[in-house]
Amino acid sequence: MTVAQAVVEYLSKQYTVDRIGDQDYRERLIPGTFGIFGHGNVAGVGQALKQYQTLDPAIMPYYQGRNEQAQVHQAVGYARHTRRRQTFAISTSIGPGSTNLLTGAALATTNRLPVLLLPSDTFATRAADPVLQQLERPDAYDVTVNDAFRPLSRFFDRVSRPEQLFSAFHHGLRVLTDPAETGAVTISLPQDVQAEAFDVPEEFLAEREWRIRRPDADDDDIRRAAEAIRAAKRPLIIAGGGVLYAYANDELARFVELTGIPVGNTQAGVGVLPWDHRFALGAIGSTGTTAANAIAAEADLIIGIGTRYEDFTTSSRTAFQYPDVKFININVAPLDAYKHGTSLPIVADARKALIKLNQALGGYRIGADLEKTIAAEKTRWNATVDEAFDTRFTPLPAQNEIIGATSRAMDSQDVVVCAAGSLPGDLHKMWRVRDSFGYHVEYAYSCMGYEIPGGLGVKRAALAEAAAGGVDRDVVVMVGDGSYLMMHTELVTAVAERIKLIVVLIQNHGYASIGSLSESLGSQRFGTQYRVLDEDKHSFDEGATLPVDLALNAESLGVKVIRIEPGETVIAELEQAIRDAKAAPERGGPIVIHVESDPLLDAPGSESWWDVPVSQISELESTQQAFTTYTAHKKRQRKLLG
Repeated sequence: MTVAQAVVEYLSKQYTVDRIGDQDYRERLIPGTFGIFGHGNVAGVGQALKQYQTLDPAIMPYYQGRNEQAQVHQAVGYARHTRRRQTFAISTSIGPGSTNLLTGAALATTNRLPVLLLPSDTFATRAADPVLQQLERPDAYDVTVNDAFRPLSRFFDRVSRPEQLFSAFHHGLRVLTDPAETGAVTISLPQDVQAEAFDVPEEFLAEREWRIRRPDADDDDIRRAAEAIRAAKRPLIIAGGGVLYAYANDELARFVELTGIPVGNTQAGVGVLPWDHRFALGAIGSTGTTAANAIAAEADLIIGIGTRYEDFTTSSRTAFQYPDVKFININVAPLDAYKHGTSLPIVADARKALIKLNQALGGYRIGADLEKTIAAEKTRWNATVDEAFDTRFTPLPAQNEIIGATSRAMDSQDVVVCAAGSLPGDLHKMWRVRDSFGYHVEYAYSCMGYEIPGGLGVKRAALAEAAAGGVDRDVVVMVGDGSYLMMHTELVTAVAERIKLIVVLIQNHGYASIGSLSESLGSQRFGTQYRVLDEDKHSFDEGATLPVDLALNAESLGVKVIRIEPGETVIAELEQAIRDAKAAPERGGPIVIHVESDPLLDAPGSESWWDVPVSQISELESTQQAFTTYTAHKKRQRKLLG
């Protein structure tokens, strides 16, 4: 076999096995491969995929894609919805084909989501040297562009000889399927090696199962944690994505109902509890609810479950103001379990740790005063969101209204997808999630352009879920014009495969999120509006709005488009458009709903802060005022070292 043929057949035989409770789940680890075939991989992986497609298309289905970075985003969206049991492989040519994967690799690793990258490389033999697209360095001739993947990957190897294939893929998939280590796994394949023939041992091509490790909690750690919880007066849980990946929702609900301890959730943790659960405070931190942030400010014990404590989660370490606040961190990854100097790390699967904590905490419950405060804060925040959803601005609506309309038009099991701009923060604090799979916002890397390809990956997983007898889910992508322009190419992929992806495209003629941030930092929304250049001032801030028609752009790609015109009935029309899109045939292709909004109408505040430095010296009065505000917030920042 050639190396590429061995790789493809090997990947077709890999399975994950995951035991939840007393039931095993066996899934195909790599259900398909993406690829764009240039001279680096056309005769290698490309030939192998074609050969197996001819023999049996089910061996390794091939998916086309339009951009290598977007292909990674599709794999990440799929991996998130399958709770890291499955992902895709991506094959690229050398040079720009490979480096197009870099942003996707960083996104996957930052989000702790598995993806297998197979970038091609220059000749291992150097028979032809230099080749087209080869990077040449005078100080290190063995360095190629693929070495840029090293800091972005959780595992990196280069197969310079066929015999290296065995150890490279064995260790690569070990990392790929490890909940504590997973992220981008990159195995570089030189173009000549891909096409080289060698004898492949039959055992390498046999079926292999990768059991997802779910380590149990140490009994002594549980005992110490239970003692700390019993001693706490105002404890608070921060639930992250680790709760969802551990399928720990039910155990978390039992824990909360047993103890009364309230829950604030991170971006990755939205869905750990339904929004209306009486102890669910909603989002926490810089993009959080006032309810979660009010409780966090006075909490004496923080129980972090499956969170990596991003700065948005901790409001840049200003969220927790109790003088002697302590942390219990439950996480499968030691890196996260030991954060904030905790003396109570529990390195374990979230579900297994919660089962033991539930057993250890019989009879404990928070005080009635805290329960009363929780109810009051939830009532206050819910009223705030109701007002934001129901206030009508004309002719252009606020983004709040659009979010409310989208939520009302979707069914409880549907999935909303987003990634960057002002939408993720607004969704985090206001989206009323009803299903543990109903919210997918990529925010660890907050990558503009992720939304459409990531949403397509989620939809692929949802279709597979339904085909296996699971829930039928529509996937609704919410994206601003800035992110749409970054990467809308996978709409063509959805057209080619007739996949119904619903996209709510919000046109606000600029970057609403960084525009608002710029204004708050005294930079007056500089460079954040889409305007014609004023040549005298060399400014893009005051010219005429660009005559860009994104609805027409989507139509030109073969997408069905529904235009919502500005006016008094925008929100009613938007709701109906989403319902109409949901009623469309499942294999009818993507639908874009185009709606304009007013970028200057902000979402309700979180009563929190995010640390973005302000110029200490400035001739702009706006910057001087912003620095005064920044200094006041900075005084509240804490080291949290124990």
